[in-house]
Amino acid sequence: MNDDARTHIGTPSPSSASSSPAELRDQVERTRDELGQTIEALAGKVDIKAQAKEKSAAVKGQAVERAAMVADQIRQKREQAAQLVKNKTPDPLLKKTTVAAARVRESATKAGRYAADKAPAPLLDRAGHAATVARANRIPLLAAGATVVALLLVRRSRGRG
Repeated sequence: MNDDARTHIGTPSPSSASSSPAELRDQVERTRDELGQTIEALAGKVDIKAQAKEKSAAVKGQAVERAAMVADQIRQKREQAAQLVKNKTPDPLLKKTTVAAARVRESATKAGRYAADKAPAPLLDRAGHAATVARANRIPLLAAGATVVALLLVRRSRGRG
């Protein structure tokens, strides 16, 4: 619709003076459709709440994508650091570490039994709850521990380099 037609909405044009009632009804219907579309377009531009929701959804989507990308990068770096540590560690040291880890587990088991025998019941209940929570969140806890180890190794290697 051109500007001239917009300024003369509802005003019959010179050629429409001889128009039939059916043609006039069609013209009125077209004009109503055009006005409805114009009003919808204006309402969309004025609806700030809807625009804010759309913008918020777009920003949220970008944040989720970026977080997934960063998580993948961290996972890759962690795996690279773990592999680097494994490759740089001599086999005798790995064996000693395995033996030491077994001894620590054994000592921890003994200490746990001793503590269970000597500790009061409320303390045991709290410790049991903490252990349950730790088991339920094993993967995030292991990931956090591995990340801390990797960061410490990187920091240590930079200090020597």
